[in-house]
Amino acid sequence: MSRRGLLIVLSSPSGAGKTTLTRRLRDWDTTLRFSVSATTRAPRAGEIDGEHYHFIDEAAFKHMVASGDMLEHAQVFGNYYGSPAGPVRAAIDGGRDVLFDIDWQGAQQVSNSSLRDHVLSIFILPPSIAELHRRLISRGQDDPDTISGRMSKSWDEISHWDGYDYVLVNDDLDSTEAQLKTIITAERLRRAQQPDLLDHVRALQAEYEEMS
Repeated sequence: MSRRGLLIVLSSPSGAGKTTLTRRLRDWDTTLRFSVSATTRAPRAGEIDGEHYHFIDEAAFKHMVASGDMLEHAQVFGNYYGSPAGPVRAAIDGGRDVLFDIDWQGAQQVSNSSLRDHVLSIFILPPSIAELHRRLISRGQDDPDTISGRMSKSWDEISHWDGYDYVLVNDDLDSTEAQLKTIITAERLRRAQQPDLLDHVRALQAEYEEMS
């Protein structure tokens, strides 16, 4: 029997390990694909339309939002970003899972969208605030002011943990990776993900009545 794909939302504060876990998930299942966002900002050097982003103008973006063709959207530093519904719907109908790396506001919009029956939302928590701070410093990518800003934003993200289907504490990458794989494997078997089940049950019923 065929199955529908899942819309997998992963959210976490910066430094909780989401990027590493996402990379491991894609190594585990190479059919997992990222949703390509649309944006009104200009392409940067080396960015390819349709691969890194769908680059569109503001009028077209707002038309998609008004038409319900964006699963989620937000304005950031004067530019609009959003997730077009069409490619995600096509992937799901084709049995392919789509990964979303978005914040709690985007996750909330996706969970309330027309594809909500196929959404799997997972939030990754750090084991402690001190450990989160240590991880941000150890990356060596940001200055103290940037780290302070990320820490402030982190608590805002963490405060919305209860809006997700699953919440995992990432105190060990290998363990958390195994838990993610278990969740995804189980969710793929949900009734809503198996469109052929009803026909199969009807066939069983017909076979039973024929033998009775």
